[in-house]
Amino acid sequence: MNEEKTQSGSLPFGALATPPGLTEGAARDFLESNGVRFVLAQFVDIHGVAKSKAVPLNHFEALLTDGAGFAGAGAWGLGMKPHESEFMVRCELDTLRLMPWRPEYASMFGVGLVDDNEHAVDTRNVLRKQLDRLAERGLKLNTGMEPEFILLKEQGGELVPFDDTDRLAKAAYDYRGLSRGRAFLHPLVETLEAVGIDVYQIDHEDANGQYEINFKYAEALRTADQITYFKMAAAEISHDIGTICTFMPKPRSDATGSGMHIHLTLEDEKGTNVFADDSDDRGMGLSKMAYNFLGGLLAHAPALTALLAPTVNSYKRLVVGNNVSGTTWAPVYVAYGDNNRTAMVRVPYGRLELRVGDSAMNPYLATAAMLAAGLDGIDRELDPGEPHNINFYDLSLTQIADLDVDILPQTLSDALEALRGDNLFAETLGQQLISEFLAIKQEEWTDYHRSISQWELNRYLRFY
Repeated sequence: MNEEKTQSGSLPFGALATPPGLTEGAARDFLESNGVRFVLAQFVDIHGVAKSKAVPLNHFEALLTDGAGFAGAGAWGLGMKPHESEFMVRCELDTLRLMPWRPEYASMFGVGLVDDNEHAVDTRNVLRKQLDRLAERGLKLNTGMEPEFILLKEQGGELVPFDDTDRLAKAAYDYRGLSRGRAFLHPLVETLEAVGIDVYQIDHEDANGQYEINFKYAEALRTADQITYFKMAAAEISHDIGTICTFMPKPRSDATGSGMHIHLTLEDEKGTNVFADDSDDRGMGLSKMAYNFLGGLLAHAPALTALLAPTVNSYKRLVVGNNVSGTTWAPVYVAYGDNNRTAMVRVPYGRLELRVGDSAMNPYLATAAMLAAGLDGIDRELDPGEPHNINFYDLSLTQIADLDVDILPQTLSDALEALRGDNLFAETLGQQLISEFLAIKQEEWTDYHRSISQWELNRYLRFY
């Protein structure tokens, strides 16, 4: 283990980062020099939840050739049966990361295979194929994802913010809330920085116990890998200090939900942002390609919502009108505007920010879907219309309708129906994947609809 420390006692940035361009032998040496005993061969299920097998270091080379085998029917959403061939994960060296919160372990992602063919329902494969479509045009997608989460603890049989003093009615950017979260935030940030993930800001969000950590944008597949690693680290570090770090979109009705806003640009082979154009007459610094991509996002917004806001609970966050929490940063209006946080898409100069998704999304599937919609917009030269630089929260539904602005689905059921009716995603991401997603999510909706909530008991048990 690299024992070099900064004056504050933490590891310097990138101290445990995997050196670029490692050969198989150099990777083995790197792992041995850092005291690694096990390497996790990893993939995510259709929900984006990390799945793993621990492989002793003396079998490391096999991960790069044969891969690690999994009974595919044991994972949610791989669309496999118990009698079928194994699901194999052939790991890729450029995904290798140490796990500072578990010093004897390292993590690797890779290609999901069945009978030596890329499995069509492995969402990392699905994203890779969409990026290949982009590469054929000489382009790549850069994304920056902004995960929000809430730190809770169990107290008296209830879940409450982990810090008893975090009680402000308007807690956004509160210094005390940020400072008193350091027992969790500091080791988490040190972990990310130690493996070369560049954290550039941390803040306390609107809800009590709610935070956001932002790290530098990257090529889209790498960003999705980083989000998965981030969630793994956050869950285990919080567990070690006796708290719960939840990425549930809306754990409390009286508090803002946890979103995952996605910033995106397309870059050409010279590294130029092709979404940027200073001659934009609208003053937002967007190129024609960016506007067409945006047109695709808006055109497919209802179906896209099912994949970016994928749970029953997501639609407690995506609400029309006043929110019980008093503030919402989850716009449901199919529109865009210049730095307009009340529209589905905000335009920071020269790039797009899609604000619909929440922290429960599968980052691979969400990114692939977003890219498919955007490419459709480019191919069909879809016009997003004029921007709306207004506060949608101040308008009535009648006023919004008069602007010819649609509303996003308000339940998971509505979003699934939109996904069924939009052929783009089955055609581009694969019918097998979309059918599997729809089946699992329809079952989730049915289970929810048949369950009896505490709200119902409180309201009806003694009323009738």
